[in-house]
Amino acid sequence: MSLSYLATSPHGFFLPVIMVSALIDSINPCAISVLFLTITFLFSLGKNRSFVLLSGGVYILAIAIVYTLIGLGALQALTFFNVPNIMAKVGASILLIYSVIGLINEFFPAFPIKLKMPESTHTTLAKVINKASLPAFFILGSLVALFEFPCTGGPYLFVLTLLHDYASFWKGFWYLIMYNFIFVLPLILILIFATNKVMTEKIDKLRRLETKKARVVLLLILIAFGIFMFLL
Repeated sequence: MSLSYLATSPHGFFLPVIMVSALIDSINPCAISVLFLTITFLFSLGKNRSFVLLSGGVYILAIAIVYTLIGLGALQALTFFNVPNIMAKVGASILLIYSVIGLINEFFPAFPIKLKMPESTHTTLAKVINKASLPAFFILGSLVALFEFPCTGGPYLFVLTLLHDYASFWKGFWYLIMYNFIFVLPLILILIFATNKVMTEKIDKLRRLETKKARVVLLLILIAFGIFMFLL
């Protein structure tokens, strides 16, 4: 069975790879931490649950929009410049480099290359949060998406190269919509539960639990994806 068939088959290889990549990408410490900070800050200001839900929803919507636009822009550029269909191999290389660096970070924290947002961006995000307005939260989500993409976008770049090589632009568009829905789904669930003041503390404690083993397993899955692409 050829990869071109699998790419167009909803029951083949292509769709599961996109879904798993999106799920792995969605476990994003920065986006989740900023959401928690926003929720906690708004509650400290005495804002009601409806406003917190609306504010968090605007933040999540901005992340989804910006991430989708980044993907569409990349696909359009690859198509416009008629880039040869070898990008899946390039994407697999990026994914392997990203995953190996991630593993090194887990076992050697002093390693100079980090897959996380630079510390310098934290002050900017804090200033936006302090404005506590809906436009500010849209800007906040946009900034988080832009800041984190260069550091944590390895799985996304991998999927974009697959879409370029094995899907039409419009089919790729709908795959991107699905990818980004999965990408923000954990944020949506966290927002719904964390706006219950009783649940906020419990969820935050769960978030802070040691998850090194889980991260290592996810990175190993990404390495397997990358190797598999080279074997095709």
